[in-house]
Amino acid sequence: MTARPLPPSRLSRLRQSDLWWSFTHHRGAMIAAALLFVLIFSAFTAPLYVPQNPFDPAQLDLLNAEYPPIWTEGGQWPYLLGTDTQGRDILSAILYGSRISILIGLASVFFALVVGIGTGLVAGYYGGLIENLLMRFGDILLSIPTILIAILVSAIVRELLPPSLREVGAGGVLVLAIVLSGWVQYARTVRAQTAVERSKEYVQAAQLLRVPARRIMFRHILPNTLTPILVAATLNFGMAILTEATLSFLGIGMPASQPSLGTLIRLGNQFLFSGMWWITVFPVLQLCLLVVAVNILGDWLRDALNPKLR
Repeated sequence: MTARPLPPSRLSRLRQSDLWWSFTHHRGAMIAAALLFVLIFSAFTAPLYVPQNPFDPAQLDLLNAEYPPIWTEGGQWPYLLGTDTQGRDILSAILYGSRISILIGLASVFFALVVGIGTGLVAGYYGGLIENLLMRFGDILLSIPTILIAILVSAIVRELLPPSLREVGAGGVLVLAIVLSGWVQYARTVRAQTAVERSKEYVQAAQLLRVPARRIMFRHILPNTLTPILVAATLNFGMAILTEATLSFLGIGMPASQPSLGTLIRLGNQFLFSGMWWITVFPVLQLCLLVVAVNILGDWLRDALNPKLR
């Protein structure tokens, strides 16, 4: 009696998929993925090898302030990219700041997905007055520039919080501001897909069998709407990082005691024309690399998942 062959593992199925073939034959996507992995890995493993914790004032020394990068005259080891006016190592600050920016970007996309998918499913499945109310509210938000919504929400919530909680809750305020301006795109996409799937036979059969509406929406309709949502989430991850950096640069984002990339750029911009160019330039380069890598992956994913281009 011959043994039944084992089913292929998920990894094997992934390596045999069209998506994997497209990825391995797209040089830009592979380079962007490798760069993004290096940036994220270095940010979250920074405490293992950087010379200081830039968030700990006890580790800052004014005697080590304003060192230029190590390859220029006056540079000092171990400050590879130099130090700022407070003696904060620029490389350490960039890696710690990148971790904050990445976490805020991921949290913003996740909660925007939850709100947008839930709203889009309800609007597309029930239609009628519910759909009109939800989508018109979304249209109102779309008519206001994203950065303006984020600024208004961030400023209002900060004023409502007591002073002792403003720095502690700065990350949460940023996530809330970005989510309120970012969930509409997911809701509109899911609503359109749900309205199409609602009229198909498998949904009508489930309704005849009295399957609960929640189960139909999340177990049957939602999987058929994930392709455009995945592409939008990837692209919006880079946009969320940029929005956080913009708010922090304007002074209503992360505080100077816990600087993100935007905060570092704002602090360094004050000394850009005094000769200490490295305080601003290197955080800007890190932000550009991070967003460009995400956008390249998003563009590749959009093309790879588009059935018209296969």
